[in-house]
Amino acid sequence: MKIGIDKMGFATSQYVLQMNDLAQRRGVDPDKFSKGLLLNALSIAPITDDIITLGASAADSVLTEEDRAAIDMVIVATESSIDQSKAAAVYVHNLLGIQPFARSVEMKEACYSATAALDYARLHIEKHPQSKVLVIAADIAKYGIGTPGESTQGAGSIAMLISAEPHILELNDNTLAQTRDIMDFWRPNYSTTPFVNGMYSTKQYLDMLKTTWTEYQKRFGTSLADFSAFCFHLPFPKLALKGFNKIMDKSLPTDLQEKLKENFDKSILYSQQIGNIYTGSLFLGLLSLLENSQNLVAGDKIAFFSYGSGAVAEIFTGKLVNGFRDYLQPSRLEALKERTVLSVADYEKLFFEEAELDEKGNATFTDYKTGPFALKEICDHQRIYGKSND
Repeated sequence: MKIGIDKMGFATSQYVLQMNDLAQRRGVDPDKFSKGLLLNALSIAPITDDIITLGASAADSVLTEEDRAAIDMVIVATESSIDQSKAAAVYVHNLLGIQPFARSVEMKEACYSATAALDYARLHIEKHPQSKVLVIAADIAKYGIGTPGESTQGAGSIAMLISAEPHILELNDNTLAQTRDIMDFWRPNYSTTPFVNGMYSTKQYLDMLKTTWTEYQKRFGTSLADFSAFCFHLPFPKLALKGFNKIMDKSLPTDLQEKLKENFDKSILYSQQIGNIYTGSLFLGLLSLLENSQNLVAGDKIAFFSYGSGAVAEIFTGKLVNGFRDYLQPSRLEALKERTVLSVADYEKLFFEEAELDEKGNATFTDYKTGPFALKEICDHQRIYGKSND
């Protein structure tokens, strides 16, 4: 049975910060961001746009009524959880009007958990071929004003409908994961922003890529020559480029090396305009690749490197199916230009706004721009979501 990604949806915030503006305000050379990170802009989410609204918006853009009736599992993968108990998937399930007899859960392991969600979804479809699973990777990467990680923030969500006989990508059975107990990036419950050991995290990312890929090739008798593209987790595009260079096989024919590099460049286009979306970054890279590459055809194989600090990594693969381009939106780069550009001062105010609760646990918010859904208010400590135009 073929199981994989049937549809892909995407959502990001309606506001954007240009990296050149941030560089000027912070007194650094713009090349530090444009060349050192390969970043041009960051999506900035207001307080009324969170993983619930972004996740629901991404899914709403691709789901039909038939999909909503067939989905019997909703998984939200995130490290930007809004509640220590209630799963984000429960909110999303309600906002999307998915049929009631569905399992809804939230998964966490830094930026890796959406890959685990895919594994779970695939196993479910094997047992229940007529069902569909909605996997959402939604996050807001927030480090703090003037911090080393400020230039790698971002906000967005990828939604993937997993089914039998998928229309975009068939997932292969061969996967390999690796776990290391390290402290390269973490966020204790008492902190609203993470602690980061940047250089150490970069080294761990690259070493886990190298060691997992080496073992993957040995176990499954494959090599880079078998693939048309390699997608990477994208905390920032320059790190993925280092990863690409690390696994590149210089003995491959020149035309294949050039094809792999061309497809890598296409896979980072969206991240360059959006920034880091944690769990969704790998799959944003896939979406960017599929919607912008001109050389991919049905039957082409794609390899994926998933990484979540702490750390868990996984390599898995997939194969493009006939007609995959019919389920994509190649005009997405143009749509990103419609976001409202923020000054650095406005970004600092908007992105780091905290809810001001009264003595009864109530809060109201400015009517910021969002997608189809918004956080409307907090009432008696309960987050109330609804349509943004209600």
